[in-house]
Amino acid sequence: MSATALQALDVLSMQSRGPVPIPAAPSLVHANGIRIATYAAGEGPAIVLLHGFPELAYSWRRQMPVLAQAGWQAIAPDLRGYGETGLHGDIASYRMQNLALDVIGILDALGIERAVLIGHDFGGALAWTIARDHAARVAGIVSLNTPYTRRGPQDLALTMLQHRGPTNYMVMFQRAGIGEALLEKDVDATFRGLMRRPALSLEAFQRADARLQALPMTLFMGEPGVMGEPVMSDDELKVYVDAFRKTGFTGALNWYRNLHRNWLDTADVRDEVLVPALMISASDDFFLPPQTTRGMERQVPDLERQVIQDCGHWTQHEQPEQLNEVILEWLERRIRPQLRSRTHP
Repeated sequence: MSATALQALDVLSMQSRGPVPIPAAPSLVHANGIRIATYAAGEGPAIVLLHGFPELAYSWRRQMPVLAQAGWQAIAPDLRGYGETGLHGDIASYRMQNLALDVIGILDALGIERAVLIGHDFGGALAWTIARDHAARVAGIVSLNTPYTRRGPQDLALTMLQHRGPTNYMVMFQRAGIGEALLEKDVDATFRGLMRRPALSLEAFQRADARLQALPMTLFMGEPGVMGEPVMSDDELKVYVDAFRKTGFTGALNWYRNLHRNWLDTADVRDEVLVPALMISASDDFFLPPQTTRGMERQVPDLERQVIQDCGHWTQHEQPEQLNEVILEWLERRIRPQLRSRTHP
């Protein structure tokens, strides 16, 4: 690893567990017909960080300064439906095909030819979509927790209904108003319940009763005995609570309500990602366990895998030091040389 990258890790070790400032006002980037709030740090080759559900660009607060210190330009948008970007368009506007154009529009507006994509949770699914469908704009991809999954014989919501049952959170989120009623009843309680480390190992969770195996919506409310210690300070949590009190959860839930449209949209798409890829799993993620990455190499031939230990679903918050070390090592080894060779033939 380069000296600059090592210095960046020193920055991380000093600040990763301390308070992180509330972000300054974002830049508003005109992309794909809407204004998208983006936060940026550093100069150099571009990295676009795509958050998951129900999060914000602020979720990357422990990655952005470290990437900037290592000589990268870190760009984190509040994605469509979230934060300062807010709600835009009807439900179909939140299909992956159109969300990908939001990110391509950000690159176009900022004059960026190619970028590395780093995504977590639904942001990881978006990153895989862009890497597959817009490969010429992608130098590499890092997905946290979310595997690339080939197109199956039916959409994911129906698959979850068959394998997890009607109480599964993805299944319940398909119905208008159900998710909103639960999550918006007490936004502070929602985030205090959800943003926690697991209280069980993945192995122990997988031996739990059938009610929990269904991944019910009660997991979003801090299921006793399953959800453990908080992953954020009160001040950090307040950033999320304030944001979602302003926007509500409909925009974020619309991502789930397009699972069938996404399946239809990919009927004639080549099911392959050819850019360099790093899959980072978390050892105790109940929602996206490491075993869900099995077989990915058939669709993602240039694939490396890493597993962050002692970590649940909220990887950036739970293990920022481990995560950043893995990301920086891969960027310096696989991506930096590629970018240099394109600049200096």
